[in-house]
Amino acid sequence: MSKNFYITTPIYYVNDKPHIGHAYTTILADALNRFYQINGYDTFFLTGLDEHGQKVQEAAKKKNIEPLEQCDEMVPEFKNLWEKLHISHNDFIRTTETRHVSIVQDILTKVFNKEDIYKGEYEGLYSVSEERFITDKEAETGNFRDIKKIKEKNYFFRMSKYQNKLIKYIESNPNFIQPEHRKNEIIGFLRKPLNDLCISRPKSRLSWGIELPFDKDYVTYVWFDALINYLTGIGFKKDKKLFEKYWPASYQLIGKDILTTHAIYWPTMLMSLEIELPKTIFAHGWWLISESKMSKSIGNVIDPMELINEYGADPVRYYLMREMVLGQDSNFTFESFKSRYNSDLANDFGNLLSRVSTLMKKNFEGKIPLPNKMSKMEKEIQLESKNLIENVKGQVKSMRINEAIEHIMQFIRGINKYLEVSAPWKMVKVDKEIAGTVLFTAGEALRISALLLEPIMPNRTLELLEAFDAKGTSLSWGGLVPGATLKDHDPLFPRLK
Repeated sequence: MSKNFYITTPIYYVNDKPHIGHAYTTILADALNRFYQINGYDTFFLTGLDEHGQKVQEAAKKKNIEPLEQCDEMVPEFKNLWEKLHISHNDFIRTTETRHVSIVQDILTKVFNKEDIYKGEYEGLYSVSEERFITDKEAETGNFRDIKKIKEKNYFFRMSKYQNKLIKYIESNPNFIQPEHRKNEIIGFLRKPLNDLCISRPKSRLSWGIELPFDKDYVTYVWFDALINYLTGIGFKKDKKLFEKYWPASYQLIGKDILTTHAIYWPTMLMSLEIELPKTIFAHGWWLISESKMSKSIGNVIDPMELINEYGADPVRYYLMREMVLGQDSNFTFESFKSRYNSDLANDFGNLLSRVSTLMKKNFEGKIPLPNKMSKMEKEIQLESKNLIENVKGQVKSMRINEAIEHIMQFIRGINKYLEVSAPWKMVKVDKEIAGTVLFTAGEALRISALLLEPIMPNRTLELLEAFDAKGTSLSWGGLVPGATLKDHDPLFPRLK
């Protein structure tokens, strides 16, 4: 079995600043990337920006600047946020980069020469907001804004040619589109006649894009351009060794609003190119604000940078990963954020560290005590930790991240109860060896919990591991070194008022 792991986020549009939805997808990718790393996988994590298309051109026009200037302005907004969130990506791609433009044009030429691209005329409805042609039925849903009727000559990709092949592929590869209800949605869509995909825009209407290599009067449709980044980012046609190592992608994470482009456009493009399809396209839900979809027009967009500056990156990462059931929508409120922070992070996790380290400093000269005289409880905790590790691995691989986190927190709560029952602050006066064993057990449980939570909270968990002089230790029981000196540390999660 291959121990290589390639994960991607969608590349984010640069018409505006990043919001909590962008942050969520990228944190999820980062957490999965870190989980697979600690399980011995050689990983590659790609994210980046989608910089062509009508919305970018219009955003630039409003500011009276060139489209590339608009893109350059937005790049630091995303890069700074990823740095603040401790995102550990391997590459950050921009679709205006020469390496990407050349690959897009090479692919267009190949598909054109294969006669999978042809010139035709379109007359119908066009959604400016979505930058694509839509059907009358789609227009009636009310999900599309800025609808115009357009008649123009364009180039089309023979997407319909691969319709039946794609249906068969999805049916024979049940993990290709996840979760299950999204797969069923796509299958239902594909049971109806599939139109060919318009993959060009005349320069007379849109100049900001990659020029078609076979017709200088047209630029490439933004989605045909953007999707190719997943190939460009791992060296397609440039670095054969890198590409063959990581492709096909293990997970391509997307929001449910771009499911069609990724589950229909993208695989049919790959089929035309005779390139293996990604293993899993996973569509997560939306973050709602007080049960409503985020919208700039109604002023309910959450700025992730403000959250980080107020509460820190790790609590933000924890909340977003803990609260959303993957595949479903989730509701963000400041009340639930503070409640989750205080209950899980301050009361359970952070408080356990404070209790254990304080007792070690007070009764064992600030050193990790030697475990001895293990009782039934200590043996049960050791076994429970082993089971926890395996369960968390399974839950992560099944994309049940919130369940994995809750499982870890239940273990931590159990350790807090174990301390209450064992009362080492009392036992130390009667039998110091037993008290030392209790504290070692609690500390070791904390160490393993921190390692399991590190993909979610890479900063604060590192502080805990450094406090125990246990940085770089394994998940196997016994990573704490008796006699090691505890390091001073600030409270991990000061309680919020």
